[in-house]
Amino acid sequence: MTTVFKKILDHLNEAILLFDRDLRLTYVNPAGEILLADSAKHLLGNHIHKLLKTSNTSVFEDLLHRLNMDEPLVDRELILERMNQSITVNFSATPLHENGKLNEILIELLQVDRHLKITKEEQLLAQQNTSRLLVRGLAHEIKNPLGGLRGAAQLLDLELHDPELKEYTQIIIAESDRLQDLMDKMLGPNKPAQKSLINIHEVLERVRHLVAVEANKSIVLLTDYDPSIPELYADKNQLIQALLNIVRNAVQAIQNEGEIVISTRISRHMTIGRKRYKLAIKIDITDTGPGIKPELMDQIFYPMITSRAEGTGLGLSIAQSLINQHNGLIECESEPGSTVFSIYLPLENVYAAA
Repeated sequence: MTTVFKKILDHLNEAILLFDRDLRLTYVNPAGEILLADSAKHLLGNHIHKLLKTSNTSVFEDLLHRLNMDEPLVDRELILERMNQSITVNFSATPLHENGKLNEILIELLQVDRHLKITKEEQLLAQQNTSRLLVRGLAHEIKNPLGGLRGAAQLLDLELHDPELKEYTQIIIAESDRLQDLMDKMLGPNKPAQKSLINIHEVLERVRHLVAVEANKSIVLLTDYDPSIPELYADKNQLIQALLNIVRNAVQAIQNEGEIVISTRISRHMTIGRKRYKLAIKIDITDTGPGIKPELMDQIFYPMITSRAEGTGLGLSIAQSLINQHNGLIECESEPGSTVFSIYLPLENVYAAA
């Protein structure tokens, strides 16, 4: 393979794999290493059956048949098993000839679920930004007359001498303060982030200890940390607040008896919005509660959306806003018995501390 061709293949986002006639790997580009979650050093020389693990074994029978017929093979939405998870790819195999004989097989793999995920993330961020603008506008419009209402109640309270009448003005003042506090929460964080190098596990341990004190003793809090994760350039207090909101939400979902697992991993080549990051921290908060109703799944990060009668519906909205300030994102997957909130925080911003 010439240097020019190799340079082109190395910069493609599509996974390119080259196999010899015995279906053993002879070349893989960087995108292929990412998709197969291993280095070229470990992948080269392996048979196709070992590298592309799928329950749809007929694809290999079709591949051999097409190669014998000297025809390319295309298989859309092929599900591959990779490191205890499934990925969906579009599969394309093309026979390559030299001197009229089959010499190599070029296989192209395009991960389609990743593209669907990126589109979903972009829509989620756009919806959240629109929602945040609407809520901020509404909150500002309410706060102005609310301040006048409270002031008038205070003046009236000074003029009244009847304790029974004063009781009514005190109710007006107290309710005005309650609404003021609610508006402040809806507006979200209004202070710039005070960022410094922090250990994400120190943040998570602080959150775990706080929740352990508050939670029912029958709720077990477990951790599964990756100790190799480097320090993150972030606002420690803001991250504590965001993660505390999510873990408390998990506790409230379980109510009586259950388990919450907090885990950390490195996520490589993560796309958030329209920007791609080489490395990101992935924090999973998993609870064994009843799950989130399907009709609420697309709305859980909106303000005032809650399934609990006593809830304000602001915890997840504020958490998402705080994580967004760190160029991160929160996602959620839920089914009865398992709800997972995944928080992604890019690690590139660590260099801003230098």
